[in-house]
Amino acid sequence: MSDKKTSVEAVITEVDSSPAYEAGSIKSENKRNFVQNWFDGFKPYEMEELDPNLSEVEKAAIATANAPLQRKLKNRHLQMIAIGGSIGTGLFVGSGKALAAAGPAALLIAWGLTGIMIYFTVQALGELSVTMPVSGSFAVYSTRFIDPSWGCAMGFNYAMQWLIVLPLELVAASITLSYWEGSKSVNADVWVLIFYLLIVVINLFGVKGYGEAEFVFSLIKVITVIAFIFMGIILNCGGGPKGEYIGGRYWKNPGAFNTEYNPFKAVCSVFVTSAFSFAGTELVGLAAAEATNPRKSLPTAIKQVFWRIMLFYIISLTLIGLLVPFNDPRLIGSSSVDASASPFVIAIVSNGIHGLDSVMNVVIMIAVLSVGNSAVYGSSRILQSLAAQGQAPKILGYIDREGRPLAAIGLTLLFGCLAFVAASPKQGEMFDWLLALSGLSSIFTWGSICLSHIRFRACLKSLGRGTNELVFTAQGGIIGSWIGLIINCLVLIVSFWVAAFPLGDKSSAEGFFKAYLTVPVVIIVYVIHKIVKKNWCLYVKLNEMDVDSGRRDFDLELLKQEIVEEKETLARKPFWYRTYKFWC
Repeated sequence: MSDKKTSVEAVITEVDSSPAYEAGSIKSENKRNFVQNWFDGFKPYEMEELDPNLSEVEKAAIATANAPLQRKLKNRHLQMIAIGGSIGTGLFVGSGKALAAAGPAALLIAWGLTGIMIYFTVQALGELSVTMPVSGSFAVYSTRFIDPSWGCAMGFNYAMQWLIVLPLELVAASITLSYWEGSKSVNADVWVLIFYLLIVVINLFGVKGYGEAEFVFSLIKVITVIAFIFMGIILNCGGGPKGEYIGGRYWKNPGAFNTEYNPFKAVCSVFVTSAFSFAGTELVGLAAAEATNPRKSLPTAIKQVFWRIMLFYIISLTLIGLLVPFNDPRLIGSSSVDASASPFVIAIVSNGIHGLDSVMNVVIMIAVLSVGNSAVYGSSRILQSLAAQGQAPKILGYIDREGRPLAAIGLTLLFGCLAFVAASPKQGEMFDWLLALSGLSSIFTWGSICLSHIRFRACLKSLGRGTNELVFTAQGGIIGSWIGLIINCLVLIVSFWVAAFPLGDKSSAEGFFKAYLTVPVVIIVYVIHKIVKKNWCLYVKLNEMDVDSGRRDFDLELLKQEIVEEKETLARKPFWYRTYKFWC
């Protein structure tokens, strides 16, 4: 019996030591490790407690500078986020209603002025973000350089904007599908669920998932818009199926402005639409905290915004004004997300091109998903930053070991469930009021970025320091930030006028608050923070500002030397190369 036992043990030992068994054991162990690591990735990242004796501004600076977010965004991700990220129905569909209301000249004036403001604003944001790539970006800059209460109001204002945009864009994606007859037999909530799950999966991969998705989405949008520009020029010159030269025909009849209304008021009325279409341009600054090397990649990405403004907005909308008359009845769609009312689609169909309208609708649907993806990213990062500063519930500051702000992402996705009212007859009315909460959010955000930049430069000057320690400086400088701030203030003023006395309609309290509800919401959050924190100062004094926390270059003298050497190297390059580096 013992001999049999010994022989069995020998066989078992021989099997255990065989290469095949060892390979199988390693595979099994690797599988267990992968699953275990995946679950461990959701566990909280251990962070040090801050000194309770620090002021709110000091806590905000330290907490956001040391947030354990993963730095996985590469240069190509930031470039595509800057040039095409978050462009959706505001441009592809909303521009149609603006064209119908005001005419092609008013369209270009409104988008042109907004584009100038955006250019200077993003340049200012670029300077701040390259210098201090902190979690929460512009909301934190408002806290550090303007006032903690204003920073809190801007943070909640921005988070609310994206919380509302997410369900709206999911519904927009389902409505876009209704362009094809076959999809109408499927309940809208089914399509919403499919798109919702897609966005959930993307965001489970953390910032890398967001970056890769936006890279693909933006690349598709850029290729489509460039193709549309070439096609639009050909159609305008008479190279389409109809073979007729269009030129500036529609600027003469029905005209450059919609004469049914006062031209000045018509321009003012489309400012909010143009601002909504530019929303998300600032996301490239928010992404700086999760960039692998913001010092190298962010300046290049910031410069891409110029091409974003020119390609997506000015050139494409100029062609839209030439190809589609403002009195075309198709421009007045059934909703703000009705893809059949897209002037891009109408321009294609009107000129006798078959099949491309469906392609354009696919791109609009991809653009809508891109905005939904950006909404989760934008709101979750701002909510996490607010929690880290003690301005939002602490649970929202939960960051797991993979650098994902899980609680904030969860709240955003929970809010996205509002999209399941897509099949409800009341969904239009509900979204009108939700949009009212965030209609002017971007204007406040952009104005605050410009003011933060102005105050940052003032603080540097008061400390006897200058721009020679800044890797990237805003091309417009302080003057550009003042121009951006003034245009933002003017937009708020004319928006009040148009909200009180709407274009082609009677004044009403409901109409006013649908257009201007953002303002009282911002004021309420600002006042509540003042009362809760007992912070009665109206602004942060220059000698109390922190212009160093969050920097990744700690040796300022070495940094200054490196900047001088980089400038000298660039100065030795040919003129064409220096011009290229200025714009790209």
